Amino acid sequence: MGKVKIKKSDIWIDMTPMSDVMTLLLTFFMLTSTFVKNEPVKVNTPGSVSEIKVPENGVLTILVSPEKDASGKPTGEGQVFMSIDNVDQLEATLTDMTGQFGVNLTGEQIKNFKAESTFGVPMNELANYLSLSSQNRAKTIGEKGIPLDSINGGMSEFQLWVNAARAANNEIKIALKADATTPYKTVKKVMNELQDMDESHYYMITNLKKSEEE
Repeated sequence: MGKVKIKKSDIWIDMTPMSDVMTLLLTFFMLTSTFVKNEPVKVNTPGSVSEIKVPENGVLTILVSPEKDASGKPTGEGQVFMSIDNVDQLEATLTDMTGQFGVNLTGEQIKNFKAESTFGVPMNELANYLSLSSQNRAKTIGEKGIPLDSINGGMSEFQLWVNAARAANNEIKIALKADATTPYKTVKKVMNELQDMDESHYYMITNLKKSEEE
């Protein structure tokens, strides 16, 4: 008896639903992701049991660098840097500061400032700094920092930057981020600067401790 041949038919799978799902997932992650900003210095924040989250928007972040880098090389007295997440408010803050100090910036220099994730250069060096290439700015900023010394017995450049940011957004939140090895006296100096301005409410950025670390 001859073998019965079974007719083979091609199997077709509709991949359209899978493509739709992948597109939706990709769009979701693109819209909800928070990108990590490049910072001029590496900061390892101390551990804490607090679970209070820093707002994702409308934040003025104050970054205090460690006095030594990872190799143990001294970096200074703990430089202070800042960042503002809103570009429009960042530009308004810059305009306020340049107006106070009589610093004239070109359109290209302003563009470079807005492209920086973090700023922290004395006002008398700002124009020259913003004229550097992006690679040289990245190498230079870690050696600078916003001065904390008062100007002619008045407010410091640090305080003026905070005031300018507050003028750009009266509801702006302040977050302080310091390295775990940064001496307390350095962080205390920044806190005193804020306290002198009646800025007593701010977030402290820390890493959440694991249960075994407590």
